[in-house]
Amino acid sequence: MSTRQWSRDLGMGVRFAVTGGREGWVRMLLTAVGVGLGVALLLLTTAIPSALAVRDQRNQDRMDYTYGPHRPKAANTLVISDADSTFRGSDVRGRLVEPEGPRAPLAPGLTKYPAPGEMVVSPALEKLLGSADGKLLRERLPYRIVGTIAEPGLIGSHELAYYAGAKDLGARINGWRTARITHFGPPQASPADKADPVLILLVLVVFAVLLTPVAVFIAAAVRFGGERRDRRLAALRLVGSDSRMTRRIAAGEALAGSLLGLVFGTGFFLLGRQLAASVEIMDISVFPSYLNPSPALAALVAVAVPAAAVLVTLFALRGVVIEPLGVVRTAKPARRRLWWRLLLPLGGLGCLAPMIGQGRNNGTFNEYLVIGGVLLLLVGVTALLPWVVEAVVARLGHGGLSWQLAVRRLQLSSGSAARMVNGIAVAVAGAIALQMLFAGIQGDYTKPTAKDTDRIQMQVNLSRGLPFLPVAGKFATTKGVRQVTALGSTELGDGRWSPDRGPDHTVSLTVGTCASLREVARLTSCHDGEAFAVTGGERDVDVNTLARPGRTLHLNMNDGMGKGPDVLWTVPRGLKQVRAVTGPIGFKESQVLLTPAALSGRMSSALTGSMYLRLDESVPDVHEYVRNTAARIDPLADAMVWSSTEQSRKFTSIRTGTFAGAICVLALIGASLLVSQLEQLRERRKLLSSLVAFGTRRRTLSMSVLWQTAIPISLGLLLASAVGLTLGTVLLKMVGATVGVDWPGLLSMTGAGAAVVLTVTLLSLPPLLRLMRPEGLRTE
Repeated sequence: MSTRQWSRDLGMGVRFAVTGGREGWVRMLLTAVGVGLGVALLLLTTAIPSALAVRDQRNQDRMDYTYGPHRPKAANTLVISDADSTFRGSDVRGRLVEPEGPRAPLAPGLTKYPAPGEMVVSPALEKLLGSADGKLLRERLPYRIVGTIAEPGLIGSHELAYYAGAKDLGARINGWRTARITHFGPPQASPADKADPVLILLVLVVFAVLLTPVAVFIAAAVRFGGERRDRRLAALRLVGSDSRMTRRIAAGEALAGSLLGLVFGTGFFLLGRQLAASVEIMDISVFPSYLNPSPALAALVAVAVPAAAVLVTLFALRGVVIEPLGVVRTAKPARRRLWWRLLLPLGGLGCLAPMIGQGRNNGTFNEYLVIGGVLLLLVGVTALLPWVVEAVVARLGHGGLSWQLAVRRLQLSSGSAARMVNGIAVAVAGAIALQMLFAGIQGDYTKPTAKDTDRIQMQVNLSRGLPFLPVAGKFATTKGVRQVTALGSTELGDGRWSPDRGPDHTVSLTVGTCASLREVARLTSCHDGEAFAVTGGERDVDVNTLARPGRTLHLNMNDGMGKGPDVLWTVPRGLKQVRAVTGPIGFKESQVLLTPAALSGRMSSALTGSMYLRLDESVPDVHEYVRNTAARIDPLADAMVWSSTEQSRKFTSIRTGTFAGAICVLALIGASLLVSQLEQLRERRKLLSSLVAFGTRRRTLSMSVLWQTAIPISLGLLLASAVGLTLGTVLLKMVGATVGVDWPGLLSMTGAGAAVVLTVTLLSLPPLLRLMRPEGLRTE
């Protein structure tokens, strides 16, 4: 067959779609909307790597490392302090700034620095502070807003960030939260982290799982109106076209819908791109300018979608006999064969099997085998589901009238019913596998902190040298605080602390009241002015040898860059011997303890105060009250909510991105199902009108439509669960994790899929009721 003949037949099909009157336009419009939704999500997916790269670059460009070489004050220096905070679970990026000369580096997104007592804020923070919800945060930021941070200084449209002017920050330089810098950005190119094979595998599986349902739906969308189209094509046989030409003309009609779908998809994507700034998913937000699809990937989508439309149509018509007098599909179709449908999931298992037991210690996983294996397993769902639906509905027994109408309809067109739920089934199967994989490996990326969260719920670290005992009462009177343990700490060494090296032997020094010191040592008696040598800690420290009575030790006054005065302390002769107990931070420590009256000279300036708080967490916003108190006492205080575990940031970001993508995919599937449902109702409007005209109750017909949706989706979710569990088990064996079923995750994923279908069914009821009128039989 020549290329010219193909082009002519496809072009004829395009003309039929465009000039087919109202019926043809509605059919093409439905196809275009369905394909457009899929294309929009594909374009969004191709834009995600670009968006993440821009976010990362913006974050790199505004970095202000507070560690590095000591710099003297100059015309090009800026003193900057990290004043980050948290408000109701959302991070607040805060910086205190003090330019020291006319050539001080300007932070990205700013035109000038605010004066002391003023601040420039992100648009999202300005909106929050101006609302009733931001009242508590406003108390924490006692600065006057004089401007906003421009887009180059933010990583997302919903980011909460501010720069506040300050003075005398130079005295607080410590190489930790406050530093003198000459530029923004990384100080030097950092070596790339060693790639984690398991995380790479996770990313590959995530992309395969999220994109496969989109491709499945696009393939289903190009077949909208298939039954009416096939009956209409029978007329072409009367005017002399052969069966192959007829199929090519049908493919041309699908091509027209897919080309219009590309236009719609581009429009949907551009609209969604503009709306992106108003949406935040799983704490991730972007600016519209971030979402720029890769030209190569966008071109691939533009070519692949029309090509898929043609191929899918030709494949769908392979078993349909279009004759001049009708379409043989109206007869009972031949039973579907199972053997070739099993080849797809078996082939997927065959691709993944060689990597079972590889783990993270035997190199990276073969990305082609991983993607191929996951795709074959998920596509296997779409191949098996029509066979499962056909086999089950053929055996369904008697029931009520609505049940019989639904079952008979499914027996005659089980393929259409299966196509409608294929996308949901694939999405749920992939989500179950991902849930199992996340649950199985999260232990490798989640470490216990050893912190006793039943004992302490929050910790506040104050700046070094700030008198911490006098302010403990302010925390004690804060709303929701039950108990405060105030401890100051530093280190003692047997030599001077210098920029090049520290002392050979060191020991921790902790200062507090007797009540507070009892949290870290077993004190039988204690009076202000006493000192204690604590032994029995988990770290091997010979306190009695280092802290011999009468010996002179050096306090750590290091400012973070090896600078600081040499402060001496002579060990008193009345040093009492006590045993260590498990402290607030979760372990026993051998150290030296002092009560406040035992301090001498400049020792207080070496101490970093920490407040360990027991809270009444039934009090709403108790954490915010504590943070506000800390900010009033010290703008650079570090307030932390304790957690029993901490998780790898890379693992957390992948999981967050996955859930955000899953939400987008489910939204697309829901919209696509609604379009598909409306298309099927439109095709059946004369049949529904006939049944109503003969006296069938609308309630009966509505229930029959519900059964026609419920039966395939139930079978689809069962099949998806089986395939998802199989894929999840194989993936867990590949990474060497213990195989276990995440039952809450499995139930939540299947429940989400069922909820989407139920929502679509409810939304389709009003159009269904409008179609169930005898007037629908009228023909013009």
